[in-house]
Formats: sequence, C-alpha cells, structure tokens
Amino acid sequence: MEQRVMEGAEPFRFEGSGTGVLVSHGFTGTTQSVRPLGEALAEEGFTVMGPRLAGHGTSMEDHAQSTALDWISSIEEGLTWLGQRTHTIFFAGLSMGGMFALYFAATRPDLVRGIIPINACVYLNDPELARVIFDPEAPATVPGVGSDIKAEGVEELVYPEVPVPPVKDFMAIMRVTDDLLPTITTPALILQSTEDHVVPPENGPHILEKLGSEDKELVQLENSYHVATLDNDADLIAERTISFIREHGG
Repeated sequence: MEQRVMEGAEPFRFEGSGTGVLVSHGFTGTTQSVRPLGEALAEEGFTVMGPRLAGHGTSMEDHAQSTALDWISSIEEGLTWLGQRTHTIFFAGLSMGGMFALYFAATRPDLVRGIIPINACVYLNDPELARVIFDPEAPATVPGVGSDIKAEGVEELVYPEVPVPPVKDFMAIMRVTDDLLPTITTPALILQSTEDHVVPPENGPHILEKLGSEDKELVQLENSYHVATLDNDADLIAERTISFIREHGG
C-alpha cells in the first residue's frame, strides 16, 4: 500500500548546472528540515536532490518497518538521479543525513567529490536509549527528538515519537560509519553546533580527528541547536557550503 506523504516532506529536485548536490535529512525527520539549504544551493545554480528517506514523512508505523538498507537505497536513487544530470556530486546532510554523507564517502568515493556533514552523528552517548534497543519489554516508541531549534517560532516537521525497531539499524549504521572514518579521503566541511540537545557536539571534533581526509575543516555553529539548517545559522551554513563546493571544482 502506498503511504501518504506529509505535506512538506516530499523529495525536492532542482535542475541546474553540471555540479550536483545531494541534501539528506535525518532520522525521524523530513526534507522540510533541509529544504532551505537545498533552495539556497539551487539559487546558486547547482543541480540539487533532496531525497525522502524510506519510512520518513509518512507514518510512524511505516518508519518502524524501515531499515538502514532502505535509507541507503533512498539515497542511492537520489545519487542516480544526480548522476544522470551532472558530472560532479557533493553530499550535504543533517544529523543521520550527515552520517550518510560520511558513509557514502567511505563506500562510494568514486561518486562523491566532497561532503558537508551538519551535526552528523557517529555516536549518541545515550545509555537510556541504548538500554531499550534489545529489551523485549521495551515500549514501541520513545519520546521524539525533533525541533531542537534555538530560533523562536520555528518548527521542524518530524515524528512526535521515535519508533524503537529502526533505532537498532540507526545504531548499527552509525557505528559502522564511525569505524569507516579513517578510510575516508574525500574533502570534508564539518559543521557542528556548539549546543546540541540531540547529538553530542563532541561528534564534530571526533569526526575531524578520525577522518582520513587531508582536506578537512570543522566550523562551529555558535547560534543554533541540532536542526541548524532551520536555525539562526542557516545562512552561514549555505554560504560555507557554497564556497566549499566552489573551491572543490563545483
């Protein structure tokens, strides 16, 4: 049965130059969280693809059945669309989307020219969440992690709760990506909020240190929480991303 997609959670595509940018949202989130970045990149003339990851932007029941392989497949479809239209591809992503930018830089270095992980997570440091993952008595859902935004009056389109089953896959792909970091040689612009109530801000320095890339930089976002792409630093993120892409042949 085809799932109805929430208004605002649809994938977005903007055709432009021969430089493509894939922009991925995060776990339990939707394309709404990264659409402003996608639009800023499109205004700059790039070809932009924002995939809706499987199980996201529909229903929590749908999300509960989605797996890391499904999310990878959603991203691969987006990369294929870009590959048919562009000669160079960059990958920007928020939270789990940033983690996938790292994952694809490790596993498909032939495809990705540069990566821009934004508040990416390779570890959560959350014992309470870890405790429920394999607990047979665990609830079906745990409290949501959405709308961690400093700016007043901004809401993220996100599930109100987190279904527990896909958290296993999230944890697994996160740990796999952490182990892959030293193998990555792709240029990287790491953007990290200094105050983040979802992902430990220490992820940024950790990624910077472990990343095998010689060309890597960490930029601290001083005025945003986790969903920085909808927060006070949204313009800074767009500016830094655009200049990074330009510097690296985009």
